[in-house]
Amino acid sequence: MLQEEFDSLHPTRDLSRRDFVATAVGSGFAAAVLPVSAQTIDTDTVGLVAGPVSIPVGNFRMPAYRSAPEAVQAGTLAAPVVLVVSEVFGVHQHIADVTRRLAKLGYMAIAPEFFARQGDAQSYTDIPKLVAEVVSKKPDSQAMEDLDATVAWAAANGGDIDRLGITGFCWGGRITWLYAARNPRVKAGVAWYGRLVGEARALTPIHPIDVPSFLRAPVLGLYGGQDNGIPLDTIDKMKSVLAGGTPAARKSEFVIYPDAPHAFHADYRPSYRKEAAEDGWKRCLEWLKMHGVG
Repeated sequence: MLQEEFDSLHPTRDLSRRDFVATAVGSGFAAAVLPVSAQTIDTDTVGLVAGPVSIPVGNFRMPAYRSAPEAVQAGTLAAPVVLVVSEVFGVHQHIADVTRRLAKLGYMAIAPEFFARQGDAQSYTDIPKLVAEVVSKKPDSQAMEDLDATVAWAAANGGDIDRLGITGFCWGGRITWLYAARNPRVKAGVAWYGRLVGEARALTPIHPIDVPSFLRAPVLGLYGGQDNGIPLDTIDKMKSVLAGGTPAARKSEFVIYPDAPHAFHADYRPSYRKEAAEDGWKRCLEWLKMHGVG
């Protein structure tokens, strides 16, 4: 039954709120997280082609932020591809920066703006309202189709999808687990503090806890020991289920940072924990390369 449900998814200074207005994908920061911390990382675009692109998903043109080495656009390099799945705030400046960090290492990294059909996630100042009015209205089936379309776009624009990986944060961490179970081209996933369990609903019929029996690619889970929204016992339950899953499920691993809260990688927020974020990033890159994405 779970397999059938899953298959159905196929069809650097402190800034005030007025300093940022979201005008395009990859620009500004979400209103709900302002003011932005002074420790925010800003990766330049030297040697890169980086900026908004438009990806066809059926009759819809989905905005996305793409970063890649200049040689990709010149047609002299087919780069490995990493899909970057945002938090609930959509593709703001931090997520765009993550794609540039990956591009500096030779990847084509693409962050789709998943919530474009549901509303402007960056404009919300109240997170519960954002979740209720935008995020909760995004069907998993649509997110999977968006990622399929992104992979197809990458293949047509200089990406080597035989070396395909995915990483995501919070909401995107959960999606990372699901997509690693969907697309056989995915070689590896890295899920940053993505929710593992949940109630089956019409738009979210399954959760990561349900996918180990058909997980296609190994996933590295990077989680905070002080994350109040993801209890450690749910990670223990996931580990137990993974142990009885596919070969990819059995290869999946977790790293728990005991003192880290939720969103410890988000360098623009007070939740940022430099040591955990840097260690997690190093492990993320090692995991991708170890499993053929690079």
